[in-house]
Amino acid sequence: MSAKREKVVVAMSGGVDSSVAACLLVEQGYDVMGLFMRVGPDRTVPTCVGMRERPTHSVQEPLPDGRGSDQKPADPGEEAGPAKATRQHQGCCSALDAGDARFVAGVLGIPFYALNFEKEFDALIDCFADEYVRGRTPNPCIVCNDRLKFGKLVDYADAVGATYIATGHYARITRRDGRTVLMRGRDAEKDQSYVLFGLGRTILDRTLFPVGELTKSEVRDIATRFSLPNREKPDSVEICFVPDRDYARVVRQRRPEAFIEGDVRDQTGRVIGRHKGIGQYTIGQRRGLGIAAGRPIYVTQLDVSSNTVTVGDGEVLLETILEANGVSLLADVPDGPFRAQVQIRYLHRAAPATVEMLGESRIRVTFDEPQRAVTPGQAVVFYDGDVVLGGAWIDGTE
Repeated sequence: MSAKREKVVVAMSGGVDSSVAACLLVEQGYDVMGLFMRVGPDRTVPTCVGMRERPTHSVQEPLPDGRGSDQKPADPGEEAGPAKATRQHQGCCSALDAGDARFVAGVLGIPFYALNFEKEFDALIDCFADEYVRGRTPNPCIVCNDRLKFGKLVDYADAVGATYIATGHYARITRRDGRTVLMRGRDAEKDQSYVLFGLGRTILDRTLFPVGELTKSEVRDIATRFSLPNREKPDSVEICFVPDRDYARVVRQRRPEAFIEGDVRDQTGRVIGRHKGIGQYTIGQRRGLGIAAGRPIYVTQLDVSSNTVTVGDGEVLLETILEANGVSLLADVPDGPFRAQVQIRYLHRAAPATVEMLGESRIRVTFDEPQRAVTPGQAVVFYDGDVVLGGAWIDGTE
């Protein structure tokens, strides 16, 4: 009699990464169950892109309670501007994505459930809007990972007796000194460890990242080997509820009362224009300021108390010291200051710095060289080589 297979619940977003993750887990002999996280009111689930019929394998009907997908996170701290027309998939978690995930589950012959988290996700969007109103630039993909995708995924795994959870994130998990640690994905261009710092050690102990050792091209090759219909599906590149990159529109819809006109000032304090609400600006923004200065100028400070936007030259954005709160440690760190490579945005190249704990939940980071556009509300994640030591949420600069 064969040994009982270990059960794993895999979050299937409909993209090629999570689809290949499910394929590899089935191939490795796990007892796999697929889950799709519904976060919007659209309940229709079409067939997969380019396909006219569903697979003949049995697929379970949806349950009324929901979670999980994986996508490339957006980087709202980068310079704002109009989205470029590309092949890239805008957002995730749509009805079309659900249909893709369901189809792949059918191809694999595994149970599949589409679970509903519309209410929880709506609260997350409210938090996103509130952060902009406070003059901060949030990263909702990280919050969604912590509160919904992984937290709820573990809850469901417990309910069905699953040992592991899995996603299609480009990250790796290994053991160091007898403890589970999170590492960057093997494919440096696709690495998603930055958005996973808040998971906690307990969740990491039960998590599998099947594509973490692969490059994107290798993932697509595997999808081709399994004849997956979404093997050429473009990556998701934007926040799923802001596919057009118009963050201000979402904030204005949620918090219209916060859009009050105020002064735009230069670095000397001189009024040089008016703005229509702090909620539509972020540190480092250049486009959309509506001010003709004769040279490139950027948002350098947002003062909610005075309802003032300050702009200046790019050099003003360079900062050496930041402080952050809400520390999550995924590995043991020294009691005193320690050296690390520190990343302050998803697309930021980690820079050498000294990290100092300020109690249990705060840190101070001092970079060797000034960094551009340190943005309150974004995550700061610190590494030892490829190993994620931990992270926190930026409060501001010194």
